[in-house]
Amino acid sequence: MSVLVDTHAHIDFPQYRRDFEEMLERARAAGVAAIVNAAADEKSSKRSIELSLKYPWISASVGIHPHSAAKVANGWLKRLEKLAYGETVLAVGEIGLDFYRNLSPRGEQEQVFREQLRLACRVDKPVIIHSREANRETLQVLRDEDLPSSAGVMHCFAGNLEEMEAFLDLGFYISIAGPVTYPRSQQLRDLLKHIPSNRLLLETDAPYLPPQAYRSERNEPAYIKLTYDRVALELNIDLDDLSRQVYLNAVRLFSDSLVDRAD
Repeated sequence: MSVLVDTHAHIDFPQYRRDFEEMLERARAAGVAAIVNAAADEKSSKRSIELSLKYPWISASVGIHPHSAAKVANGWLKRLEKLAYGETVLAVGEIGLDFYRNLSPRGEQEQVFREQLRLACRVDKPVIIHSREANRETLQVLRDEDLPSSAGVMHCFAGNLEEMEAFLDLGFYISIAGPVTYPRSQQLRDLLKHIPSNRLLLETDAPYLPPQAYRSERNEPAYIKLTYDRVALELNIDLDDLSRQVYLNAVRLFSDSLVDRAD
């Protein structure tokens, strides 16, 4: 069985309270060897760390999602930085800009984004970037600020070739999620052949964005197998070769400890 990595999920979210252990069992049965649990706010960051301490094959990130930028409490940055030094914390994220929903004012999104980029540099851990309807602005912020030595990943990438190449030029990895399986996502599938093989990551973004076969259901890490299958088909490569490459890419970005924890 191919060894799969889900490089971005939110399994600390309440959608999994009812069947959490069963969900993890299904992931293992599907061949998922490692999950990077992405945080969305301060509480989620703490939950992510708790999961990573309990389950060796789950790693954590810490960060404030742009939706939560307007809700940060006094002293949030110092507290987040303290969490970011944790041994099981492999990244700062997800952070960035979301001008589709605008659940936080744009100015506050940008301020919190910039502060977390500087935090990532201080702890020297990669960033997990959320950018929705904001790629131009996200690129500008990333060009303005220093980046950690390993840069980071564009989570659930949705953009055009020019934008993708700009993120690649900054050292970022490109992560593809369930929408690559959707009938109307031909543009995303066309982009696949332009992603260097050593910069490709795959994710679920569970509980969101399930692949086509589960489109109306809650997403979960086990379903990443369908995303791997579709990407392998589009790139005309063997599934084992794809999974091996994504695993190596994830290790290169997030740290060798991803392997140690998954073994």
